Amino acid sequence: TFEESAEDLAINTRSLGIDLDDLAARNLLSIDCVHLERAEIEETGDYQLDGLFIRLAHAVETVGAKRVVIDTLEALFAGLSNEAVLRSELRRLFRWIKDQGLTAVITGERGDRTLTRHGLEEYVADCVIVLENRVIDQSTTRNVRVVKYRGSTHGTNEYPFMIGPNGISVLPITSLQLDHAAPTERMSTGVAALDGMLGGEGVFRGSSILVSGSPGTGKSSLASLFAHAACLRGERCLLFVYEESQAQLLRNMRSIGVDLAPWLARGLLRIEAARPTLMGLEQHLVHMHEVVAQHRPAVVVVDPISNLTFDENDRALKPTLMRLIDFLKREQITALFTNLSHDSVANLAHTQTGVSSLMDTWLLLSNLEFNAERTRTLQVLKARGMAHSNRVREFAFSEHGVDLIDVFMVGERVVTGRARQVQQKLAAQVGGRA
Repeated sequence: TFEESAEDLAINTRSLGIDLDDLAARNLLSIDCVHLERAEIEETGDYQLDGLFIRLAHAVETVGAKRVVIDTLEALFAGLSNEAVLRSELRRLFRWIKDQGLTAVITGERGDRTLTRHGLEEYVADCVIVLENRVIDQSTTRNVRVVKYRGSTHGTNEYPFMIGPNGISVLPITSLQLDHAAPTERMSTGVAALDGMLGGEGVFRGSSILVSGSPGTGKSSLASLFAHAACLRGERCLLFVYEESQAQLLRNMRSIGVDLAPWLARGLLRIEAARPTLMGLEQHLVHMHEVVAQHRPAVVVVDPISNLTFDENDRALKPTLMRLIDFLKREQITALFTNLSHDSVANLAHTQTGVSSLMDTWLLLSNLEFNAERTRTLQVLKARGMAHSNRVREFAFSEHGVDLIDVFMVGERVVTGRARQVQQKLAAQVGGRA
Protein backbone atom coordinates (compact mmCIF):
# COMPACT_ATOMS: atom_id res chain seq x y z
CA THR A 1 0.00 0.00 0.00
CA PHE A 2 1.29 3.43 -0.98
CA GLU A 3 -1.54 5.60 0.38
CA GLU A 4 -2.50 4.28 3.84
CA SER A 5 -0.59 3.06 6.86
CA ALA A 6 -1.27 -0.44 8.18
CA GLU A 7 -3.16 1.06 11.13
CA ASP A 8 -5.39 3.22 8.93
CA LEU A 9 -6.04 0.32 6.55
CA ALA A 10 -7.07 -1.94 9.43
CA ILE A 11 -9.44 0.69 10.83
CA ASN A 12 -11.04 1.41 7.45
CA THR A 13 -11.63 -2.23 6.50
CA ARG A 14 -13.36 -2.98 9.82
CA SER A 15 -16.36 -1.11 8.39
CA LEU A 16 -16.60 -3.93 5.82
CA GLY A 17 -16.54 -6.64 8.47
CA ILE A 18 -12.87 -7.51 7.77
CA ASP A 19 -10.33 -7.78 10.59
CA LEU A 20 -6.87 -7.32 9.05
CA ASP A 21 -5.13 -7.40 12.44
CA ASP A 22 -6.52 -10.88 13.08
CA LEU A 23 -5.39 -12.10 9.65
CA ALA A 24 -1.90 -10.67 10.23
CA ALA A 25 -1.71 -12.27 13.69
CA ARG A 26 -2.55 -15.66 12.13
CA ASN A 27 0.25 -15.16 9.58
CA LEU A 28 -2.25 -15.10 6.71
CA LEU A 29 -1.58 -11.52 5.69
CA SER A 30 1.44 -9.27 5.32
CA ILE A 31 1.01 -5.51 4.90
CA ASP A 32 3.93 -3.54 3.52
CA CYS A 33 3.48 0.24 3.63
CA VAL A 34 5.71 2.06 1.16
CA HIS A 35 6.01 5.84 1.49
CA LEU A 36 7.34 7.58 -1.61
CA GLU A 37 8.04 11.28 -1.38
CA ARG A 38 8.93 12.97 -4.64
CA ALA A 39 11.13 15.47 -2.84
CA GLU A 40 13.25 12.62 -1.43
CA ILE A 41 13.77 10.90 -4.79
CA GLU A 42 16.82 11.60 -6.91
CA GLU A 43 16.79 10.20 -10.45
CA THR A 44 19.94 8.50 -11.67
CA GLY A 45 20.17 5.97 -14.45
CA ASP A 46 17.16 4.06 -15.79
CA TYR A 47 13.94 3.72 -13.81
CA GLN A 48 13.57 0.16 -12.47
CA LEU A 49 11.26 -1.73 -10.10
CA ASP A 50 13.88 -4.17 -8.80
CA GLY A 51 13.52 -2.81 -5.26
CA LEU A 52 9.78 -3.49 -5.34
CA PHE A 53 10.38 -7.04 -6.59
CA ILE A 54 12.69 -7.74 -3.65
CA ARG A 55 10.18 -6.41 -1.11
CA LEU A 56 7.35 -8.33 -2.74
CA ALA A 57 9.32 -11.56 -2.81
CA HIS A 58 10.17 -11.23 0.89
CA ALA A 59 6.55 -10.55 1.87
CA VAL A 60 5.31 -13.46 -0.25
CA GLU A 61 7.77 -15.88 1.37
CA THR A 62 6.91 -14.62 4.86
CA VAL A 63 3.24 -15.70 4.72
CA GLY A 64 3.29 -18.07 1.74
CA ALA A 65 1.06 -15.65 -0.17
CA LYS A 66 -1.02 -16.65 -3.18
CA ARG A 67 -2.46 -13.19 -3.80
CA VAL A 68 -0.85 -9.77 -4.03
CA VAL A 69 -2.57 -6.38 -3.90
CA ILE A 70 -0.83 -3.19 -5.01
CA ASP A 71 -2.71 -0.01 -4.08
CA THR A 72 -2.24 2.19 -6.08
CA LEU A 73 -0.13 1.87 -9.22
CA GLU A 74 0.17 5.63 -9.75
CA ALA A 75 2.45 5.95 -6.74
CA LEU A 76 5.10 3.81 -8.46
CA PHE A 77 5.28 6.04 -11.50
CA ALA A 78 4.69 9.48 -10.02
CA GLY A 79 6.53 12.05 -12.06
CA LEU A 80 7.72 9.56 -14.69
CA SER A 81 7.04 10.97 -18.13
CA ASN A 82 8.88 8.44 -20.32
CA GLU A 83 6.05 6.29 -21.75
CA ALA A 84 8.42 3.69 -23.18
CA VAL A 85 10.04 3.06 -19.79
CA LEU A 86 6.61 3.05 -18.11
CA ARG A 87 5.22 0.42 -20.49
CA SER A 88 8.35 -1.71 -20.17
CA GLU A 89 8.33 -1.68 -16.36
CA LEU A 90 4.59 -2.40 -16.21
CA ARG A 91 5.07 -5.45 -18.38
CA ARG A 92 8.03 -6.54 -16.29
CA LEU A 93 5.99 -6.17 -13.09
CA PHE A 94 3.08 -8.21 -14.43
CA ARG A 95 5.43 -10.86 -15.87
CA TRP A 96 7.26 -11.18 -12.55
CA ILE A 97 3.95 -11.66 -10.71
CA LYS A 98 2.93 -14.40 -13.20
CA ASP A 99 6.28 -16.13 -12.94
CA GLN A 100 5.80 -16.33 -9.17
CA GLY A 101 2.39 -18.02 -9.66
CA LEU A 102 0.62 -15.15 -7.90
CA THR A 103 -2.83 -13.66 -8.50
CA ALA A 104 -2.55 -9.89 -8.37
CA VAL A 105 -5.09 -7.11 -7.91
CA ILE A 106 -3.66 -3.72 -8.85
CA THR A 107 -5.69 -0.55 -8.42
CA GLY A 108 -5.31 2.53 -10.57
CA GLU A 109 -6.85 5.95 -10.97
CA ARG A 110 -9.14 6.84 -13.86
CA GLY A 111 -7.71 9.03 -16.62
CA ASP A 112 -9.44 11.94 -18.37
CA ARG A 113 -10.33 9.98 -21.50
CA THR A 114 -8.82 6.61 -20.67
CA LEU A 115 -9.64 3.82 -18.22
CA THR A 116 -6.40 4.53 -16.34
CA ARG A 117 -4.30 7.64 -15.90
CA HIS A 118 -1.49 6.45 -18.16
CA GLY A 119 -3.77 4.64 -20.63
CA LEU A 120 -1.43 1.64 -20.68
CA GLU A 121 -2.34 -0.57 -17.74
CA GLU A 122 -5.53 -1.96 -19.32
CA TYR A 123 -3.55 -3.34 -22.27
CA VAL A 124 -1.08 -5.22 -20.08
CA ALA A 125 -3.53 -6.67 -17.54
CA ASP A 126 -5.46 -9.93 -18.08
CA CYS A 127 -8.63 -8.61 -16.46
CA VAL A 128 -9.79 -4.99 -16.28
CA ILE A 129 -12.61 -3.97 -13.93
CA VAL A 130 -13.95 -0.41 -13.95
CA LEU A 131 -15.69 1.09 -10.90
CA GLU A 132 -17.85 4.20 -11.22
CA ASN A 133 -19.88 6.35 -8.86
CA ARG A 134 -22.70 8.26 -10.57
CA VAL A 135 -25.08 10.88 -9.21
CA ILE A 136 -28.58 10.83 -10.75
CA ASP A 137 -31.35 13.00 -9.28
CA GLN A 138 -29.16 13.66 -6.23
CA SER A 139 -28.83 9.90 -5.54
CA THR A 140 -25.52 8.09 -5.97
CA THR A 141 -25.09 4.59 -7.38
CA ARG A 142 -21.87 2.62 -7.59
CA ASN A 143 -21.45 0.47 -10.71
CA VAL A 144 -18.92 -2.18 -11.70
CA ARG A 145 -18.13 -3.30 -15.26
CA VAL A 146 -15.76 -5.97 -16.54
CA VAL A 147 -14.08 -4.38 -19.56
CA LYS A 148 -12.04 -7.43 -20.49
CA TYR A 149 -11.13 -10.83 -19.08
CA ARG A 150 -8.74 -12.86 -21.18
CA GLY A 151 -9.57 -16.54 -21.63
CA SER A 152 -12.98 -16.31 -19.98
CA THR A 153 -16.54 -15.50 -20.97
CA HIS A 154 -17.90 -12.68 -18.83
CA GLY A 155 -20.80 -10.28 -18.52
CA THR A 156 -20.19 -6.95 -20.20
CA ASN A 157 -23.04 -4.99 -18.62
CA GLU A 158 -22.76 -2.54 -15.76
CA TYR A 159 -23.78 -4.03 -12.45
CA PRO A 160 -24.76 -2.01 -9.36
CA PHE A 161 -22.90 -2.76 -6.16
CA MET A 162 -23.10 -1.55 -2.61
CA ILE A 163 -20.47 -1.30 0.11
CA GLY A 164 -21.89 -2.25 3.50
CA PRO A 165 -21.02 -3.77 6.86
CA ASN A 166 -20.86 -7.24 5.29
CA GLY A 167 -18.52 -6.26 2.48
CA ILE A 168 -19.39 -5.65 -1.15
CA SER A 169 -22.67 -6.85 -2.67
CA VAL A 170 -22.93 -7.14 -6.45
CA LEU A 171 -26.27 -7.72 -8.12
CA PRO A 172 -26.01 -8.82 -11.79
CA ILE A 173 -28.69 -7.41 -14.07
CA THR A 174 -29.11 -10.39 -16.37
CA SER A 175 -28.47 -13.30 -14.01
CA LEU A 176 -32.11 -14.07 -13.28
CA GLN A 177 -34.00 -16.31 -15.69
CA LEU A 178 -37.68 -17.26 -15.99
CA ASP A 179 -37.09 -20.71 -14.54
CA HIS A 180 -38.85 -20.36 -11.18
CA ALA A 181 -41.46 -22.85 -9.98
CA ALA A 182 -45.22 -22.20 -9.90
CA PRO A 183 -46.66 -23.55 -6.60
CA THR A 184 -50.34 -24.45 -6.46
CA GLU A 185 -50.64 -23.85 -2.71
CA ARG A 186 -52.90 -20.92 -1.81
CA MET A 187 -52.60 -18.53 1.12
CA SER A 188 -54.90 -15.98 2.75
CA THR A 189 -54.62 -12.25 2.07
CA GLY A 190 -55.67 -11.48 5.63
CA VAL A 191 -59.19 -10.43 4.52
CA ALA A 192 -61.61 -13.35 4.35
CA ALA A 193 -63.97 -11.59 1.95
CA LEU A 194 -61.08 -10.80 -0.41
CA ASP A 195 -60.05 -14.46 -0.31
CA GLY A 196 -63.62 -15.20 -1.40
CA MET A 197 -63.22 -12.88 -4.38
CA LEU A 198 -60.07 -14.81 -5.33
CA GLY A 199 -61.73 -18.17 -5.77
CA GLY A 200 -62.30 -18.65 -2.06
CA GLU A 201 -58.68 -19.59 -1.27
CA GLY A 202 -56.63 -16.40 -1.55
CA VAL A 203 -53.49 -15.94 -3.66
CA PHE A 204 -50.90 -18.44 -4.87
CA ARG A 205 -47.83 -18.83 -2.70
CA GLY A 206 -44.77 -17.33 -4.37
CA SER A 207 -46.87 -15.00 -6.52
CA SER A 208 -46.69 -11.20 -6.82
CA ILE A 209 -49.65 -8.95 -5.94
CA LEU A 210 -50.08 -5.29 -6.88
CA VAL A 211 -52.44 -3.03 -4.92
CA SER A 212 -53.08 0.25 -6.75
CA GLY A 213 -55.04 3.18 -5.42
CA SER A 214 -55.16 6.92 -4.89
CA PRO A 215 -54.25 8.46 -1.51
CA GLY A 216 -56.48 7.37 1.38
CA THR A 217 -57.93 4.27 -0.27
CA GLY A 218 -56.38 1.83 2.25
CA LYS A 219 -53.31 0.49 0.45
CA SER A 220 -51.08 0.49 3.54
CA SER A 221 -53.85 -1.06 5.64
CA LEU A 222 -54.30 -3.92 3.17
CA ALA A 223 -50.53 -4.40 3.03
CA SER A 224 -50.33 -4.55 6.83
CA LEU A 225 -53.19 -7.06 6.99
CA PHE A 226 -51.31 -9.20 4.47
CA ALA A 227 -48.20 -9.12 6.69
CA HIS A 228 -50.28 -9.74 9.82
CA ALA A 229 -51.87 -12.83 8.23
CA ALA A 230 -48.43 -14.24 7.39
CA CYS A 231 -47.25 -13.83 10.99
CA LEU A 232 -50.44 -15.47 12.28
CA ARG A 233 -49.47 -18.52 10.23
CA GLY A 234 -46.06 -18.49 11.91
CA GLU A 235 -44.29 -17.28 8.78
CA ARG A 236 -41.55 -14.66 8.69
CA CYS A 237 -42.44 -11.40 6.97
CA LEU A 238 -40.40 -8.45 5.74
CA LEU A 239 -42.09 -5.07 5.37
CA PHE A 240 -40.45 -2.20 3.46
CA VAL A 241 -42.21 1.12 4.12
CA TYR A 242 -41.27 4.44 2.50
CA GLU A 243 -43.94 6.80 3.82
CA GLU A 244 -44.21 6.13 7.57
CA SER A 245 -41.84 5.39 10.41
CA GLN A 246 -42.16 2.09 12.20
CA ALA A 247 -43.78 3.76 15.22
CA GLN A 248 -46.33 5.55 13.00
CA LEU A 249 -47.20 2.34 11.19
CA LEU A 250 -47.74 0.42 14.45
CA ARG A 251 -49.95 3.18 15.87
CA ASN A 252 -52.01 3.63 12.72
CA MET A 253 -52.68 -0.08 12.24
CA ARG A 254 -53.95 -0.43 15.82
CA SER A 255 -56.85 1.83 14.80
CA ILE A 256 -58.20 -0.99 12.61
CA GLY A 257 -57.51 -3.73 15.13
CA VAL A 258 -54.14 -4.88 13.73
CA ASP A 259 -51.31 -5.06 16.29
CA LEU A 260 -47.97 -5.76 14.61
CA ALA A 261 -45.82 -5.14 17.70
CA PRO A 262 -45.97 -8.74 19.04
CA TRP A 263 -44.67 -10.08 15.73
CA LEU A 264 -41.72 -7.67 15.90
CA ALA A 265 -40.96 -8.85 19.43
CA ARG A 266 -41.05 -12.51 18.33
CA GLY A 267 -38.79 -11.86 15.36
CA LEU A 268 -41.37 -12.96 12.79
CA LEU A 269 -41.76 -9.44 11.39
CA ARG A 270 -39.03 -7.05 10.34
CA ILE A 271 -39.86 -3.49 9.25
CA GLU A 272 -37.40 -1.55 7.08
CA ALA A 273 -38.54 2.08 7.13
CA ALA A 274 -36.56 4.64 5.14
CA ARG A 275 -36.97 7.61 2.86
CA PRO A 276 -36.57 6.50 -0.77
CA THR A 277 -34.15 9.38 -1.36
CA LEU A 278 -31.68 7.61 0.94
CA MET A 279 -30.32 5.73 -2.08
CA GLY A 280 -30.92 5.13 -5.78
CA LEU A 281 -33.06 2.42 -7.36
CA GLU A 282 -30.16 0.03 -7.82
CA GLN A 283 -29.01 0.44 -4.24
CA HIS A 284 -32.56 -0.13 -3.00
CA LEU A 285 -32.54 -3.40 -4.94
CA VAL A 286 -29.19 -4.49 -3.52
CA HIS A 287 -30.32 -3.56 0.00
CA MET A 288 -33.54 -5.59 -0.42
CA HIS A 289 -31.52 -8.62 -1.51
CA GLU A 290 -29.28 -8.30 1.54
CA VAL A 291 -32.17 -7.94 4.00
CA VAL A 292 -34.08 -10.86 2.44
CA ALA A 293 -30.95 -13.01 2.77
CA GLN A 294 -30.67 -12.05 6.45
CA HIS A 295 -34.34 -12.42 7.49
CA ARG A 296 -35.35 -15.32 5.17
CA PRO A 297 -39.03 -14.27 4.95
CA ALA A 298 -41.93 -16.18 3.40
CA VAL A 299 -43.71 -12.88 2.61
CA VAL A 300 -42.32 -9.51 1.47
CA VAL A 301 -44.38 -6.30 1.38
CA VAL A 302 -43.19 -3.08 -0.32
CA ASP A 303 -45.28 0.03 0.46
CA PRO A 304 -45.29 1.86 -1.93
CA ILE A 305 -43.16 1.19 -5.00
CA SER A 306 -44.18 4.55 -6.46
CA ASN A 307 -42.04 6.30 -3.84
CA LEU A 308 -38.89 4.62 -5.09
CA THR A 309 -38.69 7.21 -7.88
CA PHE A 310 -39.72 10.84 -8.31
CA ASP A 311 -40.90 10.25 -11.88
CA GLU A 312 -43.90 7.94 -12.41
CA ASN A 313 -42.60 7.35 -15.96
CA ASP A 314 -39.10 6.42 -14.78
CA ARG A 315 -37.84 3.85 -17.28
CA ALA A 316 -35.56 2.29 -14.68
CA LEU A 317 -38.44 1.36 -12.34
CA LYS A 318 -39.79 -1.55 -14.39
CA PRO A 319 -36.40 -3.30 -14.88
CA THR A 320 -35.67 -2.88 -11.18
CA LEU A 321 -39.04 -4.36 -10.18
CA MET A 322 -38.62 -7.14 -12.73
CA ARG A 323 -35.34 -8.22 -11.14
CA LEU A 324 -36.79 -7.97 -7.63
CA ILE A 325 -39.89 -10.00 -8.56
CA ASP A 326 -37.85 -12.67 -10.33
CA PHE A 327 -35.56 -12.93 -7.31
CA LEU A 328 -38.50 -13.32 -4.93
CA LYS A 329 -40.21 -15.87 -7.18
CA ARG A 330 -37.02 -17.90 -7.39
CA GLU A 331 -36.92 -17.95 -3.58
CA GLN A 332 -40.66 -18.86 -3.46
CA ILE A 333 -41.42 -15.67 -1.53
CA THR A 334 -44.91 -14.18 -1.85
CA ALA A 335 -44.71 -10.43 -2.51
CA LEU A 336 -47.25 -7.64 -2.22
CA PHE A 337 -46.54 -4.20 -3.69
CA THR A 338 -48.64 -1.07 -3.26
CA ASN A 339 -48.59 1.72 -5.82
CA LEU A 340 -49.99 5.24 -5.75
CA SER A 341 -52.24 5.78 -8.78
CA HIS A 342 -55.29 7.60 -10.12
CA ASP A 343 -58.80 6.30 -9.53
CA SER A 344 -59.59 6.15 -13.23
CA VAL A 345 -59.13 2.75 -14.84
CA ALA A 346 -58.32 4.56 -18.09
CA ASN A 347 -55.46 6.39 -16.38
CA LEU A 348 -54.29 3.12 -14.84
CA ALA A 349 -54.06 1.52 -18.28
CA HIS A 350 -51.73 4.31 -19.36
CA THR A 351 -49.57 4.88 -16.28
CA GLN A 352 -49.21 1.41 -14.77
CA THR A 353 -49.04 -0.99 -17.68
CA GLY A 354 -45.31 -1.50 -17.19
CA VAL A 355 -45.69 -2.33 -13.51
CA SER A 356 -48.97 -4.26 -13.61
CA SER A 357 -47.80 -6.58 -16.40
CA LEU A 358 -45.22 -8.02 -14.00
CA MET A 359 -47.83 -8.94 -11.40
CA ASP A 360 -49.88 -12.13 -11.01
CA THR A 361 -52.73 -10.43 -9.14
CA TRP A 362 -53.83 -6.80 -9.45
CA LEU A 363 -56.21 -5.14 -7.00
CA LEU A 364 -57.62 -1.64 -7.45
CA LEU A 365 -58.74 0.49 -4.52
CA SER A 366 -60.83 3.55 -5.35
CA ASN A 367 -62.73 6.40 -3.76
CA LEU A 368 -66.34 6.95 -4.86
CA GLU A 369 -68.15 10.22 -4.12
CA PHE A 370 -71.93 10.08 -3.88
CA ASN A 371 -74.51 11.91 -1.81
CA ALA A 372 -71.85 14.11 -0.15
CA GLU A 373 -69.96 11.03 1.04
CA ARG A 374 -66.69 9.41 0.06
CA THR A 375 -66.57 5.60 0.09
CA ARG A 376 -63.70 3.20 -0.54
CA THR A 377 -64.17 0.35 -3.04
CA LEU A 378 -62.10 -2.65 -4.10
CA GLN A 379 -62.07 -4.69 -7.29
CA VAL A 380 -59.89 -7.45 -8.76
CA LEU A 381 -58.54 -6.33 -12.13
CA LYS A 382 -56.71 -9.58 -12.79
CA ALA A 383 -55.70 -12.80 -11.04
CA ARG A 384 -53.66 -15.18 -13.16
CA GLY A 385 -54.41 -18.89 -12.89
CA MET A 386 -57.54 -18.63 -10.74
CA ALA A 387 -61.23 -17.85 -10.99
CA HIS A 388 -61.97 -14.46 -9.46
CA SER A 389 -64.85 -12.08 -8.95
CA ASN A 390 -65.48 -9.21 -11.35
CA ARG A 391 -67.68 -7.38 -8.84
CA VAL A 392 -66.88 -4.09 -7.12
CA ARG A 393 -67.05 -4.30 -3.33
CA GLU A 394 -67.24 -1.56 -0.71
CA PHE A 395 -64.04 -1.57 1.34
CA ALA A 396 -65.10 -0.69 4.89
CA PHE A 397 -62.85 0.04 7.89
CA SER A 398 -63.65 -0.31 11.58
CA GLU A 399 -61.78 -0.75 14.86
CA HIS A 400 -62.24 -4.49 14.42
CA GLY A 401 -60.58 -4.64 10.99
CA VAL A 402 -61.82 -4.34 7.42
CA ASP A 403 -64.64 -5.91 5.48
CA LEU A 404 -65.88 -6.08 1.90
CA ILE A 405 -69.59 -5.34 1.42
CA ASP A 406 -71.70 -5.83 -1.67
CA VAL A 407 -72.62 -2.49 -3.24
CA PHE A 408 -76.26 -1.59 -3.99
CA MET A 409 -77.45 -0.62 -7.47
CA VAL A 410 -80.10 2.06 -8.01
CA GLY A 411 -80.69 2.07 -11.73
CA GLU A 412 -77.23 2.32 -13.26
CA ARG A 413 -75.66 4.05 -10.26
CA VAL A 414 -73.51 2.26 -7.68
CA VAL A 415 -74.72 3.22 -4.21
CA THR A 416 -72.35 2.88 -1.25
CA GLY A 417 -71.99 4.03 2.33
CA ARG A 418 -75.07 5.40 4.14
CA ALA A 419 -77.02 5.63 0.92
CA ARG A 420 -76.52 1.89 0.46
CA GLN A 421 -77.73 1.21 4.00
CA VAL A 422 -80.88 3.28 3.37
CA GLN A 423 -81.58 1.50 0.10
CA GLN A 424 -81.03 -1.91 1.72
CA LYS A 425 -83.51 -1.04 4.51
CA LEU A 426 -86.08 0.12 1.97
CA ALA A 427 -85.60 -3.06 -0.02
CA ALA A 428 -86.00 -5.16 3.12
CA GLN A 429 -89.19 -3.31 4.07
CA VAL A 430 -90.65 -3.84 0.59
CA GLY A 431 -89.69 -7.50 0.75
CA GLY A 432 -91.23 -7.83 4.20
CA ARG A 433 -94.60 -6.35 3.08
CA ALA A 434 -94.60 -8.65 0.06
